Amino acid sequence: MALPPAAPTRSLKHRRSIDVQIFARDDGLWEVDARLIDVKTRDLPMAAGLRPAGTPLHEMLLRLVIDTRLNILAAGAQTFWMPYPGHCDAYERPDGSDIYARLVGLNLLKGFRAAVKERLGGAQGCTHITEMSQVLPTAVIQAFAGEVLDTREGSADGTPPFQIDRCHALRSDGEAVRLHYPKWYRARPAEGSAQNPPPVAL
Repeated sequence: MALPPAAPTRSLKHRRSIDVQIFARDDGLWEVDARLIDVKTRDLPMAAGLRPAGTPLHEMLLRLVIDTRLNILAAGAQTFWMPYPGHCDAYERPDGSDIYARLVGLNLLKGFRAAVKERLGGAQGCTHITEMSQVLPTAVIQAFAGEVLDTREGSADGTPPFQIDRCHALRSDGEAVRLHYPKWYRARPAEGSAQNPPPVAL
């Protein structure tokens, strides 16, 4: 694949880091910690004062507690560095609750991204925390692979391994599935067959 070449004389101006860590708990539940950090390579004049180079512009943590069915049982966020202290973290309520508790009841695999936008999009929450939450379904799947989710054999009822038909490489009629998961390979019907008739000219 063609990657655009990096310019030989480019200079770094901004770095955004998103780190997702997923922990198994002794009670059978799991915790998901997602942290976002934005850092500038220059001093940045801001409404609240000068932010020196290398000091975070944003640092936010979103934590979910989930079960093995990917249901969200608890959720909350905390902002450590922000452009507008006392305002950016207004989603944190005086009673200790916060707007990101609205994630409770969602399932990471069933309409999660659309539900997050509905419950927390725009001015309802923090742009950066809400945006960061969109990467969590696939991150949790990686943590669950081989521990919670079967990624090799599939189930006795004929359900294939979780990852089949969830990306282009692992489509059931693809070469990767034919080679590595032959039991679940399904050849594409030949062009012109009863299952795949040729297009009709209109």
